[in-house]
Amino acid sequence: MTDTTPKEPLGAPADRGRTTIADGVVEKIAGLAARDVVGVHAMGGGLARTFGAVRDRVPGGAKSVARGVKAEVGEVQTALDLEIVVDYGVAIADVTRAVRENVISAVERMTGLEVVEVNIAVSDVKLPDEEDDEPEPRLQ
Repeated sequence: MTDTTPKEPLGAPADRGRTTIADGVVEKIAGLAARDVVGVHAMGGGLARTFGAVRDRVPGGAKSVARGVKAEVGEVQTALDLEIVVDYGVAIADVTRAVRENVISAVERMTGLEVVEVNIAVSDVKLPDEEDDEPEPRLQ
């Protein structure tokens, strides 16, 4: 004999389980979104950029898109700290405002997390006649 009593519904399929997003995922999204803003020359402080440039030269070494980004990810919210280098001549307040808007938009759209704050430290200004810390790619 089979049981024909109605079973309690399990709920919508989308609600059956939990999704966790690693800090590194949010950091990569934020790093790429910040780099897309005109006026952002690089991410990270001088020492991080120097080590990153050396690491990028090593065969098989991948360029770190999360350099200069630190995320704290909770269950439904995230907070971000970014360190950027801006190009000389740009209005820093305008660049940081655009970075904040782009980062918040990208992170919230891609992760569903609420971004509660984006703190930005401008650690340097890239002058027109300064050499880049990051090497030119060998292959075009």
